[in-house]
Amino acid sequence: MILIDGKKAAAELRAELKEEVAELKSKHNKVPGLTVILIGDLTPSQIYVRNKEKSANEVGLKSEVIKYPDSVEEKTVLEKIQELNSDETVSGILVQLPLPKHIDKQKVIEAIDPSKDVDGFHPMNVGNLSSGYESSIPCTPLGCYLLIKKIEPNLSGKKAVVVGRSNLNGKPMTQLLLKENCTVIITHSKTKDLKAECLGADIIVAAVGIPELVRGDWVKKDAIVIDVGINKTDKGIVGDVHFDEVSKNAKALTPVPGGVGPMTIACLLKNTIDCFKRSQI
Repeated sequence: MILIDGKKAAAELRAELKEEVAELKSKHNKVPGLTVILIGDLTPSQIYVRNKEKSANEVGLKSEVIKYPDSVEEKTVLEKIQELNSDETVSGILVQLPLPKHIDKQKVIEAIDPSKDVDGFHPMNVGNLSSGYESSIPCTPLGCYLLIKKIEPNLSGKKAVVVGRSNLNGKPMTQLLLKENCTVIITHSKTKDLKAECLGADIIVAAVGIPELVRGDWVKKDAIVIDVGINKTDKGIVGDVHFDEVSKNAKALTPVPGGVGPMTIACLLKNTIDCFKRSQI
């Protein structure tokens, strides 16, 4: 079995992006800029943002983090987003989720200029992705897609099962696989006989948030299995896939941690650079 090393793949992608940033700097005499808005002091959010900032600096992006307390008014955040939308030095805007209850997540997402939406959550980018047009692609599904392509460059005709139908992962993942001419089945908590659906799959992407849901006898020989789940359990952090069991059958499998996670941040940098390049046309 191939252990899909997300850390290694992310390091390779960052190295490519660093070269690209250097080329863009020599061509345009400026570099892409990423601005992250962080509200409150949730530890996981702080860690994510710190890692994003470190990675952005590593590849040569201009990086800025704007911090607000939990008590910040929605109006203040929306005004800041409008300011960033019109700032030419800012290529990408990201508002770290989750948000405090008094701030409307959808309002915040829709306030971001679609051309600077590095998360790919704006309805215009969602629509463009599903229509097959150029768009910002949500970072986690994009990372999964790039990892799958490393193992199997030609996905045409493959049967793919996506476990989970969220806007963050399941739906955009489905669009990316359809674009590669896969036959895609999107499954969820109401799916009858999920095991049977998975058993027929050449590719399984598990993004449902149920610890070790996908078992060894759900996976046929030579399937590629991507585990997006991060679940805290008594055993520590585990994915949505039972690693020990599935590793006996799968052709390739991502570990948790060290699989999809590192690629998510690398793809955020890629999206920022792509937004910058589109703005220069």
